[in-house]
Amino acid sequence: MSLPPLVEPAAELTVDEVRRYSRHLIIPDVGMAGQKRLKNAKVLCVGAGGLGSPALMYLAAAGVGTLGIVEFDEVDESNLQRQIIHSQADIGKSKALSAKETVQGINPYVEVILHEERLDSGNVMEMFAQYDLIVDGTDNFATRYLVNDACVLLGKPYVWGSIYRFDGQASVFWSEHGPCYRCLYPEPPPPGMVPSCAEGGVLGVLCASIGSIQVTEAIKVLTGTGDPLVGRLMIYDALEMTYRQVKVRKDPDCAICGDNPTVTELIDYEAFCGVVSDEAQAAAKEATITPAQLKEWIDGEEKIDIIDVREPNEYEIVSIPGARLIPKNEFLMGSALSDLPQDRRIVLHCKTGVRSAEVLAVLKNAGFADAVHVGGGVIGWVNQIEPDKPVY
Repeated sequence: MSLPPLVEPAAELTVDEVRRYSRHLIIPDVGMAGQKRLKNAKVLCVGAGGLGSPALMYLAAAGVGTLGIVEFDEVDESNLQRQIIHSQADIGKSKALSAKETVQGINPYVEVILHEERLDSGNVMEMFAQYDLIVDGTDNFATRYLVNDACVLLGKPYVWGSIYRFDGQASVFWSEHGPCYRCLYPEPPPPGMVPSCAEGGVLGVLCASIGSIQVTEAIKVLTGTGDPLVGRLMIYDALEMTYRQVKVRKDPDCAICGDNPTVTELIDYEAFCGVVSDEAQAAAKEATITPAQLKEWIDGEEKIDIIDVREPNEYEIVSIPGARLIPKNEFLMGSALSDLPQDRRIVLHCKTGVRSAEVLAVLKNAGFADAVHVGGGVIGWVNQIEPDKPVY
């Protein structure tokens, strides 16, 4: 559906701005009026990572007058494979500051506002109220539901994107004109069911594909050009190089934008999404050991069986000495249980401790009462025991 422009045009473009944006100005559907609207627009980008990098760079190049950046993290070397707004020289620097410097290098006419803090229920409403449109570049479900609910309560449109391995999705959620994120995904997936990009990986260039779609949709909404992805989900398969669309209808029973909403204010989104299930938390409560304790057991030749529950490609990057690989899914399916020894204590680990806690719950229920898992996983092991090994 075509929608009216989201923002009013600025009073004028300077001579320098006319030169800079000339390729936009000669497009009839954008023209002088559209470019003035972009100049007058205020867009907030949540995250300066994989999706935020191309989004911020192209929003700046397009001439969006005010760009806000919400980011609390620092640049890590593992980011550089896909987060192109940062460089080698930025490692250890605030991502928000690094992103601002790149944006200003692209377009000095853009005002950049930094929000170097974690987005949460306490600051989101005040922050979002300052902007016309939100671009969501987050990679966790708790923040996605937080962004959606805040936008619905404030009546703000937002452009959403998601990436994983070779697959990407994008849409525009605007409850005043169509569905919201909860209409598409009423409930988050069970904890541990959907791996994050840090666990499953992502093709770096996929960020550019989905990020550029997000910017295209933002420009369309801001200027009232074309047919935005309101009520449509764009699905991209990089391996097959295919795009397909799925219609998304407004759910009259939606918890926040339906006819009788049950969510009328912000909630505890960490609890709602549950990073780790209740069963896993209960299992790990008295059965979590440190990497240092595991090292003592190994050196003392304790009767233990160290099991790595990550995926084979992760195991190839780095592993704990003596650990054998049995991916988490084999435990969830039950096929791995018959191969476990009865005369040795089972010690589980994954990358950071989330997946191993889920497997630990399975083992406890299967009768392996003395099984434990390593808090912090292989990352904790490398940081504390073998700092010369690679991390990912």
